[in-house]
Amino acid sequence: MLKWSFGKKKGHPWPKDVDGKPVPPAFLVHIHGGPITLELTLNLLDAYGMPYICQYPNNGLFGKLIMGHPPAGMEVFVPETLLVEAQNLLSADICEDDEEIEEA
Repeated sequence: MLKWSFGKKKGHPWPKDVDGKPVPPAFLVHIHGGPITLELTLNLLDAYGMPYICQYPNNGLFGKLIMGHPPAGMEVFVPETLLVEAQNLLSADICEDDEEIEEA
């Protein structure tokens, strides 16, 4: 079977457990909305080195092919060992560089 590759593989390597097997994926979030919402979320995970897997429910991959984005949304999974870190990343407030972060 022919595999296509155009440069560096996108994404970060999936972590492995102590036995060398891939860590099981854990559900992070269901994203619905336009393509900007989808891309912003994936780019945020990518910027912080978070590996992820996307699934398109209800034949959403076909909708993505035709419309440019999946009409039923997209489910994002991360390694279960990084789930809490990914949840914190998506729920964090955005601060400008010149704003001070308040100590809790």
